Amino acid sequence: MNREEKKQLLSDLNELFNASELVVVSHYKGLTVAEVSELRNNIRKVGAGFRVTKNRIAKLALKGTKFESLAELFNGPTAIAFANDPISACKACVEFAKNNEKLVVIGGAMGTGVLSVDEINRLASIPSMDELRAKLIGLLQAPAAQLARVTKAYSEKEAA
Repeated sequence: MNREEKKQLLSDLNELFNASELVVVSHYKGLTVAEVSELRNNIRKVGAGFRVTKNRIAKLALKGTKFESLAELFNGPTAIAFANDPISACKACVEFAKNNEKLVVIGGAMGTGVLSVDEINRLASIPSMDELRAKLIGLLQAPAAQLARVTKAYSEKEAA
């Protein structure tokens, strides 16, 4: 990688850190290309991103961002998941790590706060926005559906 490519990578990572609300840092030692592709696809499906990083460049890109405190996590084969939705990236990483012990979530940050692995696991257990919306719509529709069933049953009773 030449100097220009490194500058571009540094700039891209810095923009990524500034644009994201959540970053999950993980080690991926031993994952095959197919497994990393599967992980990327799973993360992309939930509206997040996944990127393998060069530690030295990532540490430089963190400077001046709200995730600056994550610099100490960047050692070894490191990858980041990032998103604006705080739950999607956590959920995708934790779900993949449950099925594949080669991916190890080591920490993260949301806003200016650093997240431990336990906090990331707790975030991953929260239903996603789509699931919450579906539950809310179901709760709002339940009284109307019940009223329709009662009315229909009453009209069928009258007709018989």
